[in-house]
Amino acid sequence: MTIAAHFEPRGMLVLVAGIKGAIGTTLAALVEALRHEPGALLPHLTTADLFTDLLPTDRIRVAGWDTVSEEMSQCALRNRVLPEAVERRYEAALEKVPVVCPEADAAGLAQQVERILADIDGFRRRWPDSLPVMVNLLPAAASPSGIDDLDLGRVYSEVPAGVLPDLAYAVAAIRAGIPFVNFTPNRVEIPAVTSLAEENGVPMAGRDGKTGQTYFKIVLAEALKARGLYVDGWYSLNILGNEDGRNLMDPARAQGKLANKTDILDRVLGYAVGERYGHPTHRVRIEYYPPRGDAKEAWDVVDFLGVFGLPMSIRFNLQGRDSILAAPMVLDLVRWMTVLAALGKKGPVPELGFFFKTPVGPAAPQRFTEQLAALDKLKAEVAARLT
Repeated sequence: MTIAAHFEPRGMLVLVAGIKGAIGTTLAALVEALRHEPGALLPHLTTADLFTDLLPTDRIRVAGWDTVSEEMSQCALRNRVLPEAVERRYEAALEKVPVVCPEADAAGLAQQVERILADIDGFRRRWPDSLPVMVNLLPAAASPSGIDDLDLGRVYSEVPAGVLPDLAYAVAAIRAGIPFVNFTPNRVEIPAVTSLAEENGVPMAGRDGKTGQTYFKIVLAEALKARGLYVDGWYSLNILGNEDGRNLMDPARAQGKLANKTDILDRVLGYAVGERYGHPTHRVRIEYYPPRGDAKEAWDVVDFLGVFGLPMSIRFNLQGRDSILAAPMVLDLVRWMTVLAALGKKGPVPELGFFFKTPVGPAAPQRFTEQLAALDKLKAEVAARLT
């Protein structure tokens, strides 16, 4: 049976943990803008030509959670992402986005999950005909040690409240039968959670959205590898002035992000960069620089060797806008997960590795061409079920 045979065109409900951050407010504005000017914005989605009949872009709703008390429009203004004209145009719509402020207490993980489930139930009652997807946009957090060895019961009892708040949203989404997208560097895809997703027939996608510097890094790394050029060292510097940048000044919180940005290069090349020196020569630095706001800048110096061991180098400079790059990717992932849930996918979906720094799932593709091939194969599989 095809999806279309039992899947009428439906709206989507994007439930965002951390909705008032830079990506969340940009996403909310993008969703509203798609109602009014789809022709100008759809080309920026990689799913623009997919699922158009089943998932119309003018029937998307957004809701979520955030600890910030300011109104959404004020958060959008403070985040310094959207042009002033866009902020004014969609200010009223942003004010109408329902946002729950989680209670600031010491409730354990189990209690947090129950509260989020109650919130989800309320959102579903408000939009009963929309298909929900949960998106994690919470700030980077330190990962508790030894968490891989815990079953869900022990995760509930042994992970301190507030240490990794993402876990509560992931577990609640899975228990509610809602696909879960982890766009953050926070490692929620622990065995206890992925097993729960498998048991409940819920798909997951993650980890850590690959928006700018890392995206271009894996493309260039694979190109160098294809030419038989040996990468001897790679230095990457990022400056950004948004809340993500401020948060990453905490070394414990930055650890997961730096690991995701660093480990990927060895996986793509098939060897440890710096192996001939006995220590890594792939360095990644992130600096908080308030004047830039969300306009992140990245510099890369790539040292590589050719025949006779002769050294050469490449320098490149990316001046990007973090949330402008990220928000369309989030919406692409929401659309993918909605259809994949209907298709019966469950657990981590490695075919969506194209979107992430650290793709999760069985035999998740690491190289750029492998990720494109996996995504094309998934498109073909879905298309076969839609015809």
